[in-house]
This record gives sequence, structure tokens and C-alpha cells, in this order.
Amino acid sequence: MSLTFRQNILMTTTLAAVAGCGDAVQPASADLPEHTAHPARARLEQLVRTSTPGIQYVVLDSSRVLFEFNGGWADIANRRPMDSATTMMAYSMSKTITAAAVLQLVEAGKLDLDAPVSRYLPTQPYGSAITIRQVIAHTAGIPNPIPLRWVHLASSHASFDGDAALASVLREHGKAKAEPGQKYAYANIGYWLLERVVERVSGEPFAGYVTRRILQPIAAQPAELGYAIPDPVRHARGYLEKYSLPNMLKGFLIDDAFIGDYEDGWLRIESHFLNSPGMGGLVGTSRGFGKFLQDQLRGHSVILGDAGRRQFFEQQRTATGTPIDMTLGWHIGSLDGARYFYKEGGGGGFHSMMRLYPDAGIASVMIVNATTMNVGKALDDADRAILTKPSEHVTGDGRVPGSPTLRRAATRSG
Repeated sequence: MSLTFRQNILMTTTLAAVAGCGDAVQPASADLPEHTAHPARARLEQLVRTSTPGIQYVVLDSSRVLFEFNGGWADIANRRPMDSATTMMAYSMSKTITAAAVLQLVEAGKLDLDAPVSRYLPTQPYGSAITIRQVIAHTAGIPNPIPLRWVHLASSHASFDGDAALASVLREHGKAKAEPGQKYAYANIGYWLLERVVERVSGEPFAGYVTRRILQPIAAQPAELGYAIPDPVRHARGYLEKYSLPNMLKGFLIDDAFIGDYEDGWLRIESHFLNSPGMGGLVGTSRGFGKFLQDQLRGHSVILGDAGRRQFFEQQRTATGTPIDMTLGWHIGSLDGARYFYKEGGGGGFHSMMRLYPDAGIASVMIVNATTMNVGKALDDADRAILTKPSEHVTGDGRVPGSPTLRRAATRSG
């Protein structure tokens, strides 16, 4: 779901310390052997004891894994450890790959970034002024209601009617909240519309197009990244902290069918899919998302031409010229003065974030199976430990060779 998911239901507010999560015996973490003594490891092990049942974290450059940690439980009740092959829900991290699909079609001359969305989706209710660019950058003025009920159980996925679900949402939330281009305002619905634009222009189902044109070229296997749960036995259970505000409010937020049992102080959320693949439908591993990030770190991407990649990382502005901390697919952040591009995802049972550090030439991914864990803070701590010990991971002048295009984009965004 969206970055505002936490804000909408006060996910960062808990009523008490999470009970039970540190009491159960934890499984051994699965690291690369040379990483067992790295200072980042202690931080990650502490998270498993206090903040999440399980965690995946990986740091990569353009060609290799620099650091990896997999620890805790993928399934508490059955004592199944989290490992590098465990899949989890990515939610809004999917949006960045949706944006890449749109930019591919722009490069192919099939789509105009500054054309009205109504050219491709004549029946969308937000008028003829909103553009593809504005929808990608969340400046179209589209509303953003809480998307917690825009999900369906994995057991009903085969019979799910996505057209009817979108039509229902647009009927209920068809009025714009702001004039197009006036301000940044996150909007999940916008990426549901982009999903349909990709389908209309490409002539393919969205998931099929992205699989063929993005996931396969970066060599992401279906077991690593895709729009389905490839193996239920290898898929993590998602959890909600027992003593948290979202747990207290769950009866108002999601249907009872999605609520499982308590397991060592964590409430299990049943396996499900978002109603829109383009909005938040990817399922994968940290290494699977790492392959996408590695493609962006290389001198030339296999999924976007140089012009398309420049657009991918170009900072966007409002109609009045005010810069926003958003590109055509990425948010812009900074850690101790190091500029990075990122995307966060959070929803029922999982939380995730991926980052690209252009000047360092590295990327990181963290995925956890706990809804309300502050993954941004956790990634700050873990990435800082990596970035402050560059001699263990890079050579020469302390910089991993990356994409000049990406580094130039970071400079321009500052």
C-alpha cells in the first residue's frame, strides 16, 4: 500500500512495548559467512528480538551482494526460519516498477508523459487535465482514501474481478482533491490507473507485460519476484503486533476473514493480494528486488534506455516550478548527507523499503513480516553501518563503479 498507510492509521504509535516477540527462541540467522562479525549484524539481530518476527536485508553493488542478513521467523507457529528464498509482500515498492513500465512505453513512442490520462482511459473520472507525468509523481490531485479494504484473500485470487473492484473505487472516490499539478499528494488510485494505461497501450495484461519486459530481462526468477505467491510453503506469514493501535482498530479496518491467530504475541494476517498489481502487487525476496536495483546501478540498464533512465531519476516540480522530493517513480531522501532514491511499501503483515545510493554505487533492500515496524529507521541504522565501513565493500577510491546517469540525477535532485 502507500507511504501514507502508516500515517492514516497511526501505525507508528504503539500502546505498549510489543509483548512476546523477544521471548521465543529465535532461529539462527543466515548470513554470508564473511558477514557474521559485521557491526550491522548486531543491529539486525536486535530488530528480530524486539521489532519483527523476521527480516531480510541485502546490500548490493552493480554486480554482487556486499552484505546479507536473513533472520528470525518466516512462520512463527511452525518455527520456519526466514531465509533468502522466503517471499514476502512488497506492497508499494511495486509502484517504482510500474513507473518503469510506463517509461518503457514512453521510450517506445507509444505513450506521451505529458498527455492527459483521458487519452488512454476516457472514462476515468478526474477530468481531462491530469497527465501521465502528474500521476506518476503524485501531483495529479487524485484522492487517497485508506486502501486497507482493497485486498482479497489469496484463496479467492483466481476468481477475483479487478475491473469491478476498480469501478467500485472510482465511483466512491471519483472527485479530485486538488487542481492538477498544484502540489504533491500521494495517491494509490493513480497507480491503479497507470496499471490500466499500461494494459491499454501495450495490449497485454499488466502482470504479463511487466514479467516479460522487466522481470525476465533482469533475470529475476518467478520464485524471486512476480505477481503471484510462487510457493505457499516458501511464503512468509505476515503479522501485526498484539499491543498496537492498528491491532485494536483492526475490526474497523479489515474484514475478519483476513485475521488469523495469535502466535507468540503476534497476530497472523492471512495470505492475500492487493486488488491492483500496479499499485502494490509484487511478491518477492530482497534479492529479487536487488536485481532490479542492480540494473539501475549499471552503466546501461537493460530495461530502460539512457534517456528513459534520466527521466526515471529526474526530480519533479509542481506547475508553479516548486521542486518536490519525488522523481518519476522514486522518492528522494538523505542519510547523513548521502542522497538516495527510495520506495517504501507497507500493508497487512509486511513492511519494506528499497534504496539506491548513487554516489556510493550501492543499493539496499529491507523486507520484514511486521506491519508497523519502522523500516525507514531500521534501514537508516543498517545502511549507516555499511556506508561507514566502505573498505569492506568497495575498492580503489572508496566508490563502487555505478551508473554515471544515476549519479548525475542525484546531483540534479539536490
